[in-house]
Amino acid sequence: MAALSHVDSQGKASMVDVTEKEVTQRQARAQGFIAMRPETLALISDGQMPKGDVLAVARIAGIQAAKQCSNLIPLCHPLMLSKVQVDFHIDHDRQRIVIDSLCKLAGQTGVEMEALTAVSVAALTLFDMCKAVDPDMRIDGIRVLEKQGGKTGHWQGKQDD
Repeated sequence: MAALSHVDSQGKASMVDVTEKEVTQRQARAQGFIAMRPETLALISDGQMPKGDVLAVARIAGIQAAKQCSNLIPLCHPLMLSKVQVDFHIDHDRQRIVIDSLCKLAGQTGVEMEALTAVSVAALTLFDMCKAVDPDMRIDGIRVLEKQGGKTGHWQGKQDD
């Protein structure tokens, strides 16, 4: 098993030193879902949710969250993101909203945590804005779909949903 990168020789938590790493173009895509009742999905689709355009607010929340990732996740490097994109797809068949994020930069470390944080906070924002109508919503399936750049190159997860 490989050594843990966030633990020093004494076993203490430590931020990884990326000083000597090469600057490369990096990006990561993440995805998650929020499942809800068909009536709630219809209110969102029709723009009739009592709190307004919940998808617009969740998109901004996800973008802001990616930019704040290093303040939220211990030992995460502060990154100069060049792009954060959050998109939604209403999946009526499965009674859920699919949340996709994309984060990009030119840097010395990856952006997987930023992409995951964008999806997570967008989902939490949707939950918050819709909970009065549907308190039984479920956030699920948050994962990295793909990453590019750095010494490991291109990685893509299995597409099961």
